[in-house]
Amino acid sequence: MTQATFLALGDSYTIGEGVAPDGRWPGQLVARLRADGVDIGEPRIVATTGWTTDELSAAIDAAHLAPRYDLVTLLIGVNNQYRGRPADEYRGQFLALLERAIGFAGDARRVVVVSIPDWGVTAFAEGRDRHAIARDIDTFNAIGHDETVRAHARWVDVTPASREAGAKPDMLVDDGLHPSAKQYALWTDRIEPQARAALKEAGGALL
Repeated sequence: MTQATFLALGDSYTIGEGVAPDGRWPGQLVARLRADGVDIGEPRIVATTGWTTDELSAAIDAAHLAPRYDLVTLLIGVNNQYRGRPADEYRGQFLALLERAIGFAGDARRVVVVSIPDWGVTAFAEGRDRHAIARDIDTFNAIGHDETVRAHARWVDVTPASREAGAKPDMLVDDGLHPSAKQYALWTDRIEPQARAALKEAGGALL
């Protein structure tokens, strides 16, 4: 049986700023799938803290990735919002990244797009306009959702989980901004069913 391959594209929320590799949600996802008998390799992660959509695209160019992957995930956009970049620009750049993700997977149904979490609820956002941050995040996520659905890829909404986690110390790492492994576990709860469905599209034998 061929081992399933997994490509994770994103920013700090995919590379897991401040947590160990096995605490990141891609690492937790692989561990859960393996525990249930899925033969899947380590995730190939192209993600760095601070990346915007265009920076991720440039990094993909530099990575010289070779399709195909059985599962591709995409989580990007928080740094566009943080830097005050316009929603229309995000739509175009997000769509280009989504198309690239689908190309790596060979099938839109093997692509899982994860929503942008709300950093406005964290301790780091103290003194900032939390309501404005939430509105911006919702706008960007509406774009991501619409384009994902239109492309027939899979959408996972982790934003409510991030808002429920808020500024609870055990849900964040020491910087008061990035999720802890415990919060990533909540995200993985939501991502895993769609990842399983995506892997079924890659071939039932993988499951």
